[in-house]
Amino acid sequence: MRTTTPGRGLQPNVLGTFDTIVMAVAGSAPAYSLAATTAVLFGAVGLAGPAALLYCAVPMLGIVLAYARLGRIDVNAGAGYSWVGRTLHPFLGFLSGWALVFAATVFMVAGSLPAGSLTLALIDQDLADETPLAAAVGACWFLVMLLVVLGGARLTVRAQLLMTGVELLVLAVFVLAAVLHRGHATAFDWSWFGLGHFAGPEGFAAGALIAAFYYWGWDVTSNLSEETRDSRRTAGLAALVGVGLVFLLFEAFTVAVNVLLSADEIRAAGPNVLAVLGHEIWPGVGGKLLVAAVLLSTVATLETTLIQVTRSLFAMGRDRTLPAALGSVHRRWNTPWVAIAAVGGAALVMFAGAAAAGTVQGVLNDAVAAIGLQIAFYYGLAGIAAVVAYKSLLLRSVRNLLLGGVWPALGSAFMLWAFVESLGQLSSTALTIGLGGLLLGLVPLLVYWRKGTDYYRRPARLDAARVLAAAEESAPAGPGVRFRDKSYATDF
Repeated sequence: MRTTTPGRGLQPNVLGTFDTIVMAVAGSAPAYSLAATTAVLFGAVGLAGPAALLYCAVPMLGIVLAYARLGRIDVNAGAGYSWVGRTLHPFLGFLSGWALVFAATVFMVAGSLPAGSLTLALIDQDLADETPLAAAVGACWFLVMLLVVLGGARLTVRAQLLMTGVELLVLAVFVLAAVLHRGHATAFDWSWFGLGHFAGPEGFAAGALIAAFYYWGWDVTSNLSEETRDSRRTAGLAALVGVGLVFLLFEAFTVAVNVLLSADEIRAAGPNVLAVLGHEIWPGVGGKLLVAAVLLSTVATLETTLIQVTRSLFAMGRDRTLPAALGSVHRRWNTPWVAIAAVGGAALVMFAGAAAAGTVQGVLNDAVAAIGLQIAFYYGLAGIAAVVAYKSLLLRSVRNLLLGGVWPALGSAFMLWAFVESLGQLSSTALTIGLGGLLLGLVPLLVYWRKGTDYYRRPARLDAARVLAAAEESAPAGPGVRFRDKSYATDF
């Protein structure tokens, strides 16, 4: 019996608003991001970590607004791949989608290695630094999440509700405990939120790129749009709420690390910095609890990242910009099973390389920087795409201009500036992974462009004024029916 149907789509109306908010939070993975990146951020900007997260959050919200507006006029599992291709140029659209695919595939290793290391740490701390063993255990976690994602959106969100719920509860308890904790390594200073601790524009850009990695993942709500109820509104709302929640957690824990741990302790802890912080707050038990929270967060974000990359590959396969088989959907589970299998195979090959690459922290440092480049690239393009798509509506009101034009444009400019400015600061390995991954996308781009797919030859231009006018005309008439403001400055 056949298990796929070439023209079959994803299952609609599976996720509601609360489910989608949970997915946005899980995508940004607060506990994992803090554990994997705090030492990296401290190494780049020192005590200015809270400032880097604050100043990156402002333009990031501009990108959230851009995604919300674009999602109103084009519901597509490929998200930025479709939007950028239909507003700027199909080549840029493909590279935008490719950047997400490549970054997410690299993250399969960058996320699974800490999962393996943390699992081993719960058993025996000495085993946690064994990179080959950590890679093997991480690969097992990755395969479990691969099967969950294969099982469909309903199973995926049920797993997320459990993992993310416990994670947020543990983090909230420790935020309160950190506030009540007596004693500190460094006195709190409001200057941590200022610009004085950055070593010039280069240091600021390095911090911004790392901070972008912290927030990355909320856009999974857009990749799930074809499976979400009322997705034209829900995806944007969930992304905003999700970014707001993780921003508060990131700031609270980064300040706690600055106050309670010395610089030497932070550097020595590396990816185990939350365990060290937990032990400082609650000796004995605290470290284990935060390690468990990080493990849950890591596994949860592996799941959401798998959703992002497989839905993007599904959209690209459906458009014939990558092999058409990637657009196949399983008849029973309604998931893009070929895309899931392809990502699984690629990630397992990369696990073998990571096992021989050195320490877990060394792999993480290069992976975070490389992924940060990819994130800045495709987020920056999405911000421009939103302004272009809505250009004829921007002057209809001040709200439209600010929330729909100025803020997304500034967000885009910030991301692209951080991309360019950080190139001179990254290691050769990070640059090879980050830029080499983008250049690798030129191969399938040229192959399928020469084949003359409709995506490249006859792209359907995305124009907000036309789409919204058509929606208004098709809205049902009658008493009690009112079409919303067609300017759609924001969903929130």
